[in-house]
Amino acid sequence: MIEPLTVYTLPNCMQCTMTTRALDAANLPYTVIDLTTDKRATDLMHQFGYTSAPVVVARAVSWSGFRPDWIAKMAAARDRPAFTGE
Repeated sequence: MIEPLTVYTLPNCMQCTMTTRALDAANLPYTVIDLTTDKRATDLMHQFGYTSAPVVVARAVSWSGFRPDWIAKMAAARDRPAFTGE
């Protein structure tokens, strides 16, 4: 099974909403962290050079903004037997 992604979001962020909806549609598990309530997470995102939300973090990849192409890649990787260990 694929590890949950982490989605760093902001309230009323349209790209954040679109990202979580696309993750739901792709049946990809994720955890949401609100950047307005988690200063440590905000500092970490700035250290990595991200300046806008959402930021999606997987084990080996991360991206910022609404990226349906990356969501599709994650869903495809989940379905590959080598990735799931089957």
